[in-house]
Amino acid sequence: MNAITPEFEAECRVLIDQYFAACPDPAKQKRTHKVLRMLRASEKTLQGKVNGWAGGIIYFVANEGSLSCGVPGMLNADFEKLMDVSMETVRRRAACIRELVLL
Repeated sequence: MNAITPEFEAECRVLIDQYFAACPDPAKQKRTHKVLRMLRASEKTLQGKVNGWAGGIIYFVANEGSLSCGVPGMLNADFEKLMDVSMETVRRRAACIRELVLL
């Protein structure tokens, strides 16, 4: 799916808000929405399911400035279930997001 479409952003928001409903953190939630807007503004086409990108955004923000160690407040298996995506995909998407956001 292309990151530039409003559908991409809307579907990502739903998944991101689902995570933050289970693990509240207003500051990180605000940051994830900012990263989502940055991706939407990017000219790069993002291939793959929205679930992977939403999970990647959360993973990127949760581990920004620290060693990658999963997402706070949730086991990897539970996060995979919630996002309906593997942690391997989440980590790959987070790496792509890091490249796009930190350029």
